[in-house]
Amino acid sequence: MSGTSCDGVDAALVETDGRAAISCGPWSSEPYDAVFHDRLRSVLGGRGDIAAVERELTERHARAVRDLLARQGIVAGSVDLIGFHGQTILHEPERGRTWQIGDGPLLAGLTGIAVVNDFRSADVAAGGQGAPFVPLFHAALAAALPRPLAVLNIGGVANVTWIGEEGVEGELIAFDTGPGNAMLNDWTLRHTGRPADIGGALAGSGRVDAGALSVLLDHPYFERVAPKSLDRDAFDAASLERLSAADGAATLVAFTATAVARARALFPRPVKRWLVAGGGRHNPTIMVALAERLDAPVAAVEAVGWDGDALEAQAFAYLAVRSLRGLPLSVPTTTGVSRPLTGGKLHPVSQPLDIS
Repeated sequence: MSGTSCDGVDAALVETDGRAAISCGPWSSEPYDAVFHDRLRSVLGGRGDIAAVERELTERHARAVRDLLARQGIVAGSVDLIGFHGQTILHEPERGRTWQIGDGPLLAGLTGIAVVNDFRSADVAAGGQGAPFVPLFHAALAAALPRPLAVLNIGGVANVTWIGEEGVEGELIAFDTGPGNAMLNDWTLRHTGRPADIGGALAGSGRVDAGALSVLLDHPYFERVAPKSLDRDAFDAASLERLSAADGAATLVAFTATAVARARALFPRPVKRWLVAGGGRHNPTIMVALAERLDAPVAAVEAVGWDGDALEAQAFAYLAVRSLRGLPLSVPTTTGVSRPLTGGKLHPVSQPLDIS
């Protein structure tokens, strides 16, 4: 998994039947160096030298897989399948387009393991939003937890899964709530040279500007009904230009948290608990802002034994097995697609390649 924050590759080992049986094993994260991070960001929006970046991205994923297996003493031949999300560089479902770069056949050749990729295209082609795509995994993991439950993932974009009393067999709703870390990361990089607001220190030292926040919240996205989804660059930060670095960061944290709070209006019933995954849960300022605005307990997913850093990589391993078995990856209440729909493309190993 390489997420909207463009910060590295997460690789996770999972044993699953693609249904209720899920056993999550070791995982690793391989951060991108600054040079490749900039190259990857240069192709966002579908421009620049996409072919060269896609090849390097795939090679980095192959190294992440091989390194994880080597550290665990696992041979590639004992692994059945890789779920390869790739990197989203364009997401415009209202125009019938979503684009995740990543060469599935190349990854299969470099690792010697069959690959499933291109998870989102079938959903978008059938009129769905193509996101969020992790809700079925959330529901399977949460089968034994008290519900209704909200699982909030704060990556580059924030998305929520509302799981009703009957779980995946009953009510399941998902949508992007609004910004996650992407705007804050971009702001922090521009004003401090650091790629993220580590520990929430910058935002924590600033004050929320009510006027700028009001402008951000006036975006038409928040009036749309669910399911709905966002591109990482959907919001314009122009209203922050007059602010200091700290005040701008504080206002962006408030934007993320307030957008999450507004999402409650789309839930059929209030939740008993919010569980937070993704990089945003590492930012204490974001977590405090959520706790102040939500009317139910808020905790990182580790409180129930999940690993919030590995969760999305684990999810795409799970979805790869579902794809292989023809099971749905999305349903009408998670992406707006007209019926439960499978997806993904399988790439068997045709000829092992050398990455050394």
